[in-house]
Amino acid sequence: MDGNQKNLKIKLVIFTKMKNISIIIPTYKEKENIFKLTKKILNLYPNVNIFVIDDTKNLNLKNKFKNNKIKYFLRRNKRGRGSAVIYGLKKSLKNKSNNIFIEMDADFSHNPKELKKKIEYFFKNKLDLLISSRYLEKSKIINWSMQRLIFSKLSNILASLLLNVGVTDYTNGFRIYSRRSVELIVRKCGKIGDGFIVLSEILLTIKLKKYKISELPTIFVNRKRGESSVNLKLIFQSLFGIIKLYLIKIKNSK
Repeated sequence: MDGNQKNLKIKLVIFTKMKNISIIIPTYKEKENIFKLTKKILNLYPNVNIFVIDDTKNLNLKNKFKNNKIKYFLRRNKRGRGSAVIYGLKKSLKNKSNNIFIEMDADFSHNPKELKKKIEYFFKNKLDLLISSRYLEKSKIINWSMQRLIFSKLSNILASLLLNVGVTDYTNGFRIYSRRSVELIVRKCGKIGDGFIVLSEILLTIKLKKYKISELPTIFVNRKRGESSVNLKLIFQSLFGIIKLYLIKIKNSK
């Protein structure tokens, strides 16, 4: 089989298996974005299953979603992005036919149009985790403040020094997982903290299991609507969480 035939086969597999793909979207005060985003995703990929995990208190949007491909879960209070993702992964695992799981934000910082090429790459390379990295050569970050950019870069440098997983972006929540990775995540992760530290925890857990990880460039666009969940408390929790992960790594290397 030559390269063109192989690529065609991969595309046919993806087309037929789109109904076996779940997209997990954690949300907090994203009413302005979530309807537009889910509509855009389903316009592009009408067979995927979408799991919206909403931590917004006193806001129930369940009856507002008209498409049965969208599953909405309201948790009534803000528990954090990390636990929302793990919650959504647990729910999506109940469908035994789901074999590809995608995590992305609700604020349009992650472009759904990127998914097609990334899914093809994921299949072709038989990956367990594909990260959309903001720090590869062809990546771009648009509309971020200098303060936020510096913090993100410093966080990733620290994570790289302590965890040494071999990736450039430890904290972007635009990812694709295999089923066995998700089964590992729901068993092992979410025990050291919440928020963005769970992204690094998941990455280290999959690395320690020696599953296959790779990265592709992405164009990250800062939100235009809604409210960011990043605050000073979350930043300190994430930094403290990196130290915890380092200790876990040391323990597992003995």
